[in-house]
Amino acid sequence: DIVMGAVVPALILNYLSKPLGNITAYVLAAFVPVTYVLLDTFVISRRFNAITTYVALSSVITAILVFWFVDGVRYAVKDTLPLVVAVIVFLGSALIGRPFMRFFAEQIFNQLLSPDTPQKHASVNRLLSQSGVTRSYVQGSIVIGVWNILAGVVNFLLNINLVTAQFDTELFNSQVARVNAITRIVFTVGGMAAMAFAIWL
Repeated sequence: DIVMGAVVPALILNYLSKPLGNITAYVLAAFVPVTYVLLDTFVISRRFNAITTYVALSSVITAILVFWFVDGVRYAVKDTLPLVVAVIVFLGSALIGRPFMRFFAEQIFNQLLSPDTPQKHASVNRLLSQSGVTRSYVQGSIVIGVWNILAGVVNFLLNINLVTAQFDTELFNSQVARVNAITRIVFTVGGMAAMAFAIWL
């Protein structure tokens, strides 16, 4: 994920902006991680559930935003919007009593227990529906929501301070590559830690 999300886009932005053109390289670099996620979801793994739907939707939003060619504050807002969506999904689901973390718990239990009969599926569902377990889903969803708020603030500040060049320039692409390299790695590690803590709850 880090290779397709950070390394390959950075190489494109840093080394192909001149031969391909700044805008073409920018769009191509942005579509590499999006294409990777969509191919993995619909072609390679073919796992269709709430989690893969959410991931695919986030990728589609990112793909649409690619064509909003802006710089400065508007670029910082644009680059932070996918994190805003995550905040809405996780905190919103916790507020309405349908915590999104339940889907992660279901996937983990199904992988560990491999229920292969309707009776076993029913037993797993009863276990996951207990009041104490449901409370943990809510707490876990809040943890992930708060993490995405923190990540969004950091992402916005990084873009404001480091992506200062005008759009459609080599310098802009280089600055975007630098921020992406930082956030893809730091946010991936931080997100994994937040998810582990949320599951532990």
